[in-house]
Parts: sequence; C-alpha cells; structure tokens
Amino acid sequence: MREFFFDHQSELLATLICLLAFAVLRFLSVKTIKRVGRISDINRVRTRLVIKYVTFGLFVVLLIVLVLIWGINVQEIGLMLSSIFAVIGVALFATWSILSNITSGIILFFYFPFKIGDRIRIQDKEFPEEGIILDIKAFHMNLIKDNGELLTYPNNLLLQKGVVLIQKQVATEDDLDQLF
Repeated sequence: MREFFFDHQSELLATLICLLAFAVLRFLSVKTIKRVGRISDINRVRTRLVIKYVTFGLFVVLLIVLVLIWGINVQEIGLMLSSIFAVIGVALFATWSILSNITSGIILFFYFPFKIGDRIRIQDKEFPEEGIILDIKAFHMNLIKDNGELLTYPNNLLLQKGVVLIQKQVATEDDLDQLF
C-alpha cells in the first residue's frame, strides 16, 4: 500500500486538487444560481433543478479530468465510449426534443421575463393560447386557460414563439395551488 502512494504521489495530489476545485466550483455555482433565483423571484423547485443540471455537468468534467490525470489508455476508453455513444445516440435521436426542452428550461430559468402567476399570450398562428402561468417545469410550462383547462406547453416552443405579457402577477402561487 505504501508503495502505491509513493509511486502515484503526483496523480494523488492532482486528484485531490481536482476534487477541491470541484467542491469550490459547485459551491460557487450553487450560491450564484440561488442568488439569481432569489433576485429574480424564481420558484425554488426550478432553482433546484438547474442546480442539479450544473452539478451533473461539473461532475462529468471532473471525471474527464481524472481520466486524463491517471493516464488511462485513451484508445480503450475511446472504444468503450464510442460503443456507448452509438447506443445513446440512437436513443437520443428518437427523443431529441427532450434535450431541447431541458436546454430551453435552463435558458428560461435565467432569461424568461415572466413568473408564475402572470397572464401571458403565446403568439402562435395555428393555436394562439392565453392563460395564467401555473408552473414552469424542466420540459414544459403549465397554463390555466380562462375556461379552466390546463394547457401544457413545451419549453422549446416558448423560445420559438412570441410571448406577450398581458398582466403581471394575476395570481400568487398559493392561489394557483388551490386550483389543483
């Protein structure tokens, strides 16, 4: 055991530095995302969702760096990863809209000027919709229409269509919770 530590001192030190950097970057990003969520008055559930996405991305970067530090044979990993990505690629091709909606959900978290409880109109030629925002999730937004119908609208379409703010804060989150 002592021999292992002696032979791999530099790798162990670099691993420790990477783990510390991961912890610091995660801490700073979580703090920043929470601050943006609090300042923008964004729902806590959406804030936690974005924190999960950012943590996962940082973890993937950490794994890649650790593989490079420990000098694992890239050809062997390349063969394994290409097989895995081929299977994943076929699966994702069939569900590309899921990734599009997740990405749109993150963009909407930081840049969407409307909040839960606002009345909006979606400018769509075929299906113009108007309602009060009930919830904004990772994949879709829930709107309550005037006739009481619940409309689920995909996030990626919200970025493609014009959205008009009709009235700000028509209902609070507590009022909307009582509807369902």
